[in-house]
Amino acid sequence: MLKQLDLTGKMALVTGATGQLGRVIARTLADCGANIALHYINNEAKAQELQREIESMGKQAIIVQGDITRPETAPRLQEQIQSSLGGVDIVVANAVIQYAWTTVLEQAPEDYLGQFESCVMQSVYLAKAFIPYMKEVKGGRFIGINTECAMQNFETQSAYTAGKRGMDGLYRVLAKEVGKYQITVNQVAPGWTISERDRSSEPGHDEGYTRTVPLKRRGEDQEIANAVAFLASDLSSFITGAYIPVNGGNVMPAI
Repeated sequence: MLKQLDLTGKMALVTGATGQLGRVIARTLADCGANIALHYINNEAKAQELQREIESMGKQAIIVQGDITRPETAPRLQEQIQSSLGGVDIVVANAVIQYAWTTVLEQAPEDYLGQFESCVMQSVYLAKAFIPYMKEVKGGRFIGINTECAMQNFETQSAYTAGKRGMDGLYRVLAKEVGKYQITVNQVAPGWTISERDRSSEPGHDEGYTRTVPLKRRGEDQEIANAVAFLASDLSSFITGAYIPVNGGNVMPAI
């Protein structure tokens, strides 16, 4: 029987939900039927706006705040969400620390530590806090937002690439450890994506980038969110341990 992409009755946590990509992921999961926990660190006004928007769609939403790179935050968020809306079926690790890119010789050591904390340790803390419930109910979706940069290894990408490649290793091991509980663990790897910020400003010069993309364009944030929704659904029930580029073919994992 053909299944539909239906998240009705599911509870999803999106970290970094007020960010350019996070907000579209949250809206898309809600549009597919899920109730949403919107995590933010600083932008409370945007979190409240998203909460009202999702509630207007007929879905439940809660906003939760905290530095997701700290070990005490994820357990606190788990308790807040559990007591308010119930157990989390879908975790989307989307939050990441932003920083200025430069060469290895000039990049500050704290930038490498920050990327490790937000790419690797965030997911470790989230797994420890939320996967026990998924094990209990024998099912769940754990989804991380990676990047095509992890395959490109271009100049000035070192801290970001190091963090995301570390994240990749963690997700592959976690997928093997929790698969027996019917929990899937996957990564979506966007390319240079068009977001709300781009649409509200002057068009950028992206010809150099799109020249290397087989589909000859940049992806839309909605296209990234669509891939997340697919992985969150029962349609992806036999996919785990995957790193899925959503970048028009700009990078292609090889066998």
